[in-house]
Amino acid sequence: MADNNIVWHETTIKKEERQERNGHKSAILWFTGLSGAGKSTLANALEQQLFKQGKNSYVLDGDNVRHGLNKGLGFSDEDRKENIRRIGEVAKLFVDAGTIVCTAFISPFKEDRDRVRELVENGEFIEVYVRCSLEACEERDPKGLYKKARAGEIPEFTGISSPYEEPDAPEIIVDSDKQTVEESVIAIINYLQEKNIL
Repeated sequence: MADNNIVWHETTIKKEERQERNGHKSAILWFTGLSGAGKSTLANALEQQLFKQGKNSYVLDGDNVRHGLNKGLGFSDEDRKENIRRIGEVAKLFVDAGTIVCTAFISPFKEDRDRVRELVENGEFIEVYVRCSLEACEERDPKGLYKKARAGEIPEFTGISSPYEEPDAPEIIVDSDKQTVEESVIAIINYLQEKNIL
């Protein structure tokens, strides 16, 4: 098998050196929640704030990644797992590069999120549960997906015909149907400061 001939090549510049130069630690902020909960909105608002502060950050958005890296993956359980596996590996590279990476993915299965957590060191995976009631998400329905799912046009839609497993112990919970985006960003920034990431 070809894998036997692949050898890991250690990089010359270490993650810690990149973090020192950047003036902050790197981490994965993993935004999870139902479609329409506000994951992408919040991830982008946070990145905007980090950018203003001169921090190295980047947003990996579920829909955007499916246009390129994960193009061709569907929404079966198997494809969802592969989607998250790939993005976990990419997010790990960002952490190694000394960057704070904000990932906005429904990522409905606990096992998949936990697998990404295991890819990085303790404290580098920060699960942000963007909690929002199904009713509020359906009411928002920014992409019209719930309407299509209810009409049977989208099979295996999370929250309707496919399960969403809530995080057991996320580092941060944001109630997006109760808190403003600004309040949520402040809460996350405060957490990052408390943990000496910023």
